[in-house]
Amino acid sequence: MAFSFKRLLPHILILIGFIVFSLAYFSPVLQGKKIFQSDIMHYIGMAQQQKEFAKETGEETYWTNSAFGGMPTYQLGAKYPHNYIKKLDLTLRFLPRPADYLFLYFLGFYILLLSLKVDFKLAALGALTFGFSTYLIIILGVGHNAKAHAIAYMPMVLAGIILTFRKKYILGFLLTVVASGLEITTNHPQMTYYLLFLIIVLGLAYFIDAYRKKLLPHFFKSVGFLSLAAILAIGLNATNLMATQEYVNESTRGKSELTINTDGSPKEASNGLSKDYITQYSYGFAETFNLYIPKFMGGGNTEDVGKDSETYKAYINLGASPIEALEASKNAPMYWGEQPIVEAPAYVGAVIIFLFVLGLFLVKGRLKWWLVTGTILALLLSYGKNLEFLTNFFIDYVPLYNKFRAVTSIQVILELCIPVLGIFALVRLFNDFQKDEEKLKALKYTLIITAGLASVFLLFKSVLFDFEGLRDDDYIRAYGQPFIDAVIEDRKALFTSDTIRTLILVLLSAGTIYLFLKKKLSENLVIVVFAVLILFDLVSVNRQYVNNDNFESALRVDKPYQPNAADKQILKDKGHFRVLDMSTEGQQKPGRAAYFHNSLFGYHAAKLGRYNELMEFHIYNNNMNVLNMLNTKYIIAEDQGQIFPYDNPDANGNAWFISELKQLPDANTEIKALDSLDTKITAVTTESDFSAKPEVTKYLVDSTASIQLKEFKPNYLKYESNNLNDGFAVFSEIYYNQGWNAYLNGDLVPHQRVNYVLRGMEIPKGNHTIEFKFEPKVVATGSKIAMASSAVFGILLFLGIFYMVKRKND
Repeated sequence: MAFSFKRLLPHILILIGFIVFSLAYFSPVLQGKKIFQSDIMHYIGMAQQQKEFAKETGEETYWTNSAFGGMPTYQLGAKYPHNYIKKLDLTLRFLPRPADYLFLYFLGFYILLLSLKVDFKLAALGALTFGFSTYLIIILGVGHNAKAHAIAYMPMVLAGIILTFRKKYILGFLLTVVASGLEITTNHPQMTYYLLFLIIVLGLAYFIDAYRKKLLPHFFKSVGFLSLAAILAIGLNATNLMATQEYVNESTRGKSELTINTDGSPKEASNGLSKDYITQYSYGFAETFNLYIPKFMGGGNTEDVGKDSETYKAYINLGASPIEALEASKNAPMYWGEQPIVEAPAYVGAVIIFLFVLGLFLVKGRLKWWLVTGTILALLLSYGKNLEFLTNFFIDYVPLYNKFRAVTSIQVILELCIPVLGIFALVRLFNDFQKDEEKLKALKYTLIITAGLASVFLLFKSVLFDFEGLRDDDYIRAYGQPFIDAVIEDRKALFTSDTIRTLILVLLSAGTIYLFLKKKLSENLVIVVFAVLILFDLVSVNRQYVNNDNFESALRVDKPYQPNAADKQILKDKGHFRVLDMSTEGQQKPGRAAYFHNSLFGYHAAKLGRYNELMEFHIYNNNMNVLNMLNTKYIIAEDQGQIFPYDNPDANGNAWFISELKQLPDANTEIKALDSLDTKITAVTTESDFSAKPEVTKYLVDSTASIQLKEFKPNYLKYESNNLNDGFAVFSEIYYNQGWNAYLNGDLVPHQRVNYVLRGMEIPKGNHTIEFKFEPKVVATGSKIAMASSAVFGILLFLGIFYMVKRKND
């Protein structure tokens, strides 16, 4: 069969169109500007040390000392050998950020709809609908890049699975390997985990269908291909997955040995995150309608309500000048839902939800039930603590569910399902599977449901809702009841205007379909009309939250921190020590200190678990014994706006010999002992593998005994010791036994955890060289597996393409 460029041309033009839309929405990238993302600003601070190390040495360090006392870089953009799937990912992301992620949204969803045999024009429409979904744009605005990255590859994974179940075994297998490999390489386990939920629902739908049609052999054959694809995809990402799995057990996601809280009260046993932390962001029942009406709950925590608002007038009445009132009105507290912070509503779109409801009547079979089940499951789980019995069941019994926070994030599943069913409503509308009378009936029911709901809200809004927010009492205490009354009036105004907006879009959508069924509009014209409606619907909302104002010069984004006077003074000290930044800016920008120094704080969702507990028990309470043992040489303080470095002369230094080691029974006792422990002369431990077993071990420390740090890098430390007696040294370095090895005069020797988080080591008398090297076996092992998996896939890819070409030519 000859190659047909004509068949390929429409897809090429659509891909070019996706590029144009991506660059048009984020047009400042064409001027060399970059989007300012708060989360990425923190990340830049956290990753600065490892980037500098790579630049200076050409090597990768898998440990950084710049944040939280020290931690692996596995979740900070670490680069691994033979990670070829990552190279493919970088190739696909050829556009400037964040246009690259928007392009991936479009591309992945387009491939998904093509795998479902949707016409390329409708597939393109669906891709635009998915890509411009408000939540997917908002996360790009705030810097949730890894989340956006993972979401972008979700549809492509589903496409590979669907092709396999459609008996396109070779193509489906190859696409599933690539797409799943790309999904895993995004390194956002939470999104990938949620995708598995949707895959399970999809698998059940195909299983039930296969059972009814007596096609179970085909079903299990497909599962076999997909299982092999999953294994290969995991193999391609072996290093990252193995490192993450190893680290998660040591992180805040792992099981804690503590059974008490900071106040001494019993702690709820858990091998993951606490329920309160998991469900802190829980969707309210009424908030569901944000998906359909953008500012149903007022929008985000702060909204610009303008000069004509009641809030503006309230500020004027409080004595603010017109300029002050206008500025304050740009941050009016409009959100009145139940979540702590909301940047913007998770708006799916009035037009696509109208089509989704139409699809409930027109679409039949496994596709419908897969998408509806996925949508309902995601919505119910997003309610979190507001639907406690279901959430608790998943936390307690569903593997890994308790490892992730912010349950509202699972709504990405419905963000994907709703557009698919909505586009399939148009597919059914255009084909002849049903009579026009049935389609008109479906249209009538859809209009009654969607327009009727909006009308009810308009007519009875004051009866159904009080428009009062969780933080209104704070504003009443600060500004008085009249102020919050004005705010409520503005909330009602936003509610009304956006409900009317939704109603108009629904009526226009219904009218378009009605005219088509009455033969007044052609199929192509209907697609154009819906493209206009959907783009207007979504883009007009998105631009309120992510627009050109979010972009700044590349220099400002790439180097978000500038050293202040305190930083400059501390940087003159070329030693190895830690810094505690207590300034206002340091607390507001937790990645800032890590950009310049070895910081006690930082910004990361999965810190080392023991260090996090040390922070909660001692560091947050400024326990100087603990700060000293961590070698906190400088504390950045602030007095009346003046920032200065406090030189702490009592810091213990890099390492020291102790005179007493106490063996304690459990973690509770050990962390409490640090309250008053003189860490310069005494250490505590619960480790049981010391050569010295007595409850208290004494060591003779001669006045001439010394241990000095001679060389340091993020992944290497070299000390020289001198002691007339056998001794025990404590090192002010974070203990992490999954990679840190200790060497005495070149020989590998054991070292132990002391003082809850530090390293301790028995050192014989005399002069010795002690080295600590970070040599994680997981990287070496994982890289070999990744290389082997890449080789196997390369062979299978060649054979698969050869087979498909040969079959077509035959």
